[in-house]
Amino acid sequence: MTSGQDGQRQYRLISADSHVNEPPDLWVDRVPASLRDRAPRIERFPDGDAWVIEGVTDPINFGMNACAGLAPEEMKGWARFEDLRRGGYDPAARLDEMDADGVDAEVLYPTPRVSQAIVANPDADLHLACVRAYNDWIADYVAYAPERFGGLALLPNIGVEHAVTEIDRVLDRPGVRGVVIGCYPNGTLSPTSDDDKVWARIAEAGVPVSIHVSLSKTMPSAHKAKLPGYGRFYDAPNRMIELVFSGVFDRFPTLQFVIAEVDFGWVPYVKEQIDNNYHRLEPVSRFGLHAAPSEYIERHFHFGYMTDTFGIHNRHGVGIERILWSSDYPHISADWPHSWRTIQAAFSGVPTAERELILAGNAARLYRFGRAD
Repeated sequence: MTSGQDGQRQYRLISADSHVNEPPDLWVDRVPASLRDRAPRIERFPDGDAWVIEGVTDPINFGMNACAGLAPEEMKGWARFEDLRRGGYDPAARLDEMDADGVDAEVLYPTPRVSQAIVANPDADLHLACVRAYNDWIADYVAYAPERFGGLALLPNIGVEHAVTEIDRVLDRPGVRGVVIGCYPNGTLSPTSDDDKVWARIAEAGVPVSIHVSLSKTMPSAHKAKLPGYGRFYDAPNRMIELVFSGVFDRFPTLQFVIAEVDFGWVPYVKEQIDNNYHRLEPVSRFGLHAAPSEYIERHFHFGYMTDTFGIHNRHGVGIERILWSSDYPHISADWPHSWRTIQAAFSGVPTAERELILAGNAARLYRFGRAD
């Protein structure tokens, strides 16, 4: 990362989807005293440490969320928190870890199963307290180096007024550069007109809305699939369709969504199929859209990927300015500290200008890196 002639920072590599490892005391220390006994906490088990969260049947271990750079035989689900690399919860240490990988800036997401337990909690008071506690913590974290960190505020989903209030409470803090949702602000998995109050406020602020992999109101559980993660993009087409057909982008033409960790090689096929059905049914159904669905996707959605060589080869079917490189650090999918090695192999033959947009330019524009906070 260097400074240009105008004094602005120049970014070569921005991870649009990296993660923190929340410290054990995050919620215990930050929620009101009346809720402290119910707050998420880390407890010790024979196999290692794990999060214990109200409403979640199984302890949530985190070894695979903090194993980047370890030898394969050392990558395990169970770990002791004190054995984790410090950058997951210490911003000063994180800068050293980023420098080791040649990463100039990162957009930071919470640990998925931990945040999902908060999203799915039906108790409004506990849900809101946990959301606020996380947002205060991530705001403190990214304020350490706002030119290199992009914090995403977790939006509450117990009613749009609470979501708007939380946006107003935290969005102007240094380094907070967007919001992430686990379900729609109205509290369901379907967008409604009530959400317009939230979309209007976000559009006014000029920041993106992020969906990390999928939306869900289900409490997390232990991984049962033989190969977790291979179908991360399954939910994304449904969210794009329901948002497009809700008319939200006609009402808020500057609103931008990021769907993180879903790759993008599938996007041209989905655009083709949606448009095909749309043109067949529009004469009868009269959907009321101002353009074909694919045009909304091309204007309002960005896609975060970690490894997608097929997508890189077919990038023009997606749109160069819609693709966001991600490291996923410190999770198991990260290539830390050798991200550039993987990048160079995947980008063979890609023109320099296109490579620079995918690796840094798109994220810098979308999250306003390089501008004064």
